[in-house]
Amino acid sequence: MGEKWNEADIPDLTGRVIMVTGANSGIGYEAARAFAQHGAHVVLACRNRTKADAAVGEIRAVTSDASVEVLEVDLADLDSVAAAAKQFLADHDRLDVLVNNAGLMALPHQTTAQGFEMQFGVNHLAPFALTGHLLDRLLATTGSRVVAISSTGHRPGRINFDDLQGERRYGAWSAYFQSKLANLLFTYELQRKLGAAGASTIAVAAHPGGANTNLGHDNSGGFVSWLMNAARPVSGIVMQSAAMGALPTMRAATDPDVAGGEYYGPDGFMEQRGYAKKVESTKRSHDLETARRLWTVSEELTSVRYTALD
Repeated sequence: MGEKWNEADIPDLTGRVIMVTGANSGIGYEAARAFAQHGAHVVLACRNRTKADAAVGEIRAVTSDASVEVLEVDLADLDSVAAAAKQFLADHDRLDVLVNNAGLMALPHQTTAQGFEMQFGVNHLAPFALTGHLLDRLLATTGSRVVAISSTGHRPGRINFDDLQGERRYGAWSAYFQSKLANLLFTYELQRKLGAAGASTIAVAAHPGGANTNLGHDNSGGFVSWLMNAARPVSGIVMQSAAMGALPTMRAATDPDVAGGEYYGPDGFMEQRGYAKKVESTKRSHDLETARRLWTVSEELTSVRYTALD
């Protein structure tokens, strides 16, 4: 393996089943494409069937014998999450990797089907619920992985337990930062529980750096949003491609040397560009008390229990 980890370092994935949420575009699509090219059966778990089918067509145009399928799921509806998980379990007897990739960024205030703030609901509660619903299948698959996609946006993040849903005061960016911190708190707590249970399944995280994707196209305004929109015409120059941004996801999901609780991102300046390497997250993301409290709250809000790890 070279010093600059890239797609060529992905091992043979023949026989493995990998689910990627939000796989119809951006880094999710690039990761799904690469997994399929290396022999995995890839489940594209997406909300929009038309876009997902188009992504399947694009993957098969690159790899004619690609083994891919679409699983419809709306992460803004926990009933849809449960139904999708049930469908997957009926169709597959193994799950080697679950990549919780789909996410939203800096939206105007909206709520999910269950009334949760949209970014907290889609970016954190839905992956928490989906992972919980699929946990038994993951545990039954030797060496399986759960990969969470976070962001450098976790750094300013705070978990506001007094107003998790932004009902008293909503900030589009603070809600996004909170959700990205929640991704890491969940990953590290899940890894602690998996380790304590002696499971071979591991939980890891990744972030894409500054990748040129559709994320944030519907953000809510303000100076930062204005700046992002103004920069879009030159974003291809300033930001790296979605394929490069997907490298940390690919490595976290497939590198045999990856260990539970690790975090991967770009190796360039301020982790914004470059090849995939192990990186560090903030002290807050490793806070045990916050992680355990968030876990308990997440179980209560989703009605999903990780009983196999109790």
